[in-house]
Amino acid sequence: MPSDRARGRGRRVSAEGASAEFSEFFERHYAGLSRLASLLTGEPDTADDLAADAMVALWKRWPEVRRAGSPLAYARGTVANLARERIRAAVRERRRIRLFWARGTEPAHGPDIAGMVTVRAALERLPFRKRACVVMRYAFDIPEREVAQALGVSLGTVKSQTSKGVAELRRLLGTTAAEQLVARSSR
Repeated sequence: MPSDRARGRGRRVSAEGASAEFSEFFERHYAGLSRLASLLTGEPDTADDLAADAMVALWKRWPEVRRAGSPLAYARGTVANLARERIRAAVRERRRIRLFWARGTEPAHGPDIAGMVTVRAALERLPFRKRACVVMRYAFDIPEREVAQALGVSLGTVKSQTSKGVAELRRLLGTTAAEQLVARSSR
């Protein structure tokens, strides 16, 4: 069995080497992390910001992340956590706005759900963990084990949340549309 040093984990990487290595990682994975953020939040305009914030967090801990052996899983987990924080902040803001307007004479109304017919709108209706599992598995074709690692959950949780998420998409989009979406993503 190769030693840590033989696998490259024991060797010291110069600041220049680490910078070049991170630059290569950034170039290879930034666009995918941005797409992941877009699908998780439903906000394409903020996706680049979330991906950039994830990369900054990664850069700050690059030596440890690199030694841990799965920088991409760490980056995906960071994007998922930032997306979750963004969604929670947006929900809190909507509640504040509703409370503010509820004090007026006109009642507050919910969003117009009748116009939501796209896959993105259906994904937005899924709870975050289900959405994250479905998006990572079918939009990015990430293996279940890597999804579990990125989200910090068990493999069984990924399997059940993915299954439940697809079932909800079937209900929201119709069986045929959901099956086509999953089949198209699996190719």
